[in-house]
Amino acid sequence: MIDMVPREAKVVDRVEETPDTFTLGLRFADDAYTAQYTFVPGQFNMLYLHGVGEIPISIVSDPEDTHVLHHTIRNVGRVTGGLAGLEVGDRIGIRGPYGRGWPVAEAKGFPVMIVTGGLGCAPVVSVINYVLRRRADYGRLVILQGVKHSSDLIWRDQYEAWATLPDVEVHLAADVADGKWHGIEGPVTKLFEQVDVDTGAQAFICGPEPMMVASAAGLVDKGIEPGAISLSLERNMQCATGHCGHCQIGPQFVCRDGPVFDWPTLQPLLSVRNL
Repeated sequence: MIDMVPREAKVVDRVEETPDTFTLGLRFADDAYTAQYTFVPGQFNMLYLHGVGEIPISIVSDPEDTHVLHHTIRNVGRVTGGLAGLEVGDRIGIRGPYGRGWPVAEAKGFPVMIVTGGLGCAPVVSVINYVLRRRADYGRLVILQGVKHSSDLIWRDQYEAWATLPDVEVHLAADVADGKWHGIEGPVTKLFEQVDVDTGAQAFICGPEPMMVASAAGLVDKGIEPGAISLSLERNMQCATGHCGHCQIGPQFVCRDGPVFDWPTLQPLLSVRNL
């Protein structure tokens, strides 16, 4: 059973990804707790800032690197604004991990497609790192990343490095591109026109809901089985245990039953407006 009391953690490193997005490296103060802490890609922690509140943030670390947990955060509100002010050496609270992660075990032996849009790509970065670290366990890796503005691309250096690896393809799209942009101009779904889909490919999608719906439908049209498509959903998660009801969508609670769902589960729910 997950401890509902936040565990003390120390900020051990900090990286500014963009002017409003940053990554915190956190280490539990209790070494014994660190030794028994486990998670899978796609799960999240509740980060607690004393006197401010707490917020769900995806874990972008590899499950084998639990000595330091990395969380990429966009400064968009009261709690994230408070977290943005943290420096190395500051202390916060962590409780978790929560939710259902990506089906990385089920995807072993198959090609993997990653489709992500907007700035909320942290949940799939954990999958990319996971697959690359265990390259022999998976087939071809295709990464499709779309952003609204070309300047919004997070982890630009990582994408460039990934593109040089064997059996890895990286395709980028921006709705609005500047003169230095090397991808296409348009939505991420436009990238489907220039990629081949391998038989049995497993697809992981994360981003704004309209983009995920369009991407899932497009991948089905490309020949991917609906049950092989997983999506990470974002909702107002406050308790992380399915008790408060803020993240409910139909019969599902995103914090408890997700945030990762398969497409057959989400398709009828996301077709209902304002659900």
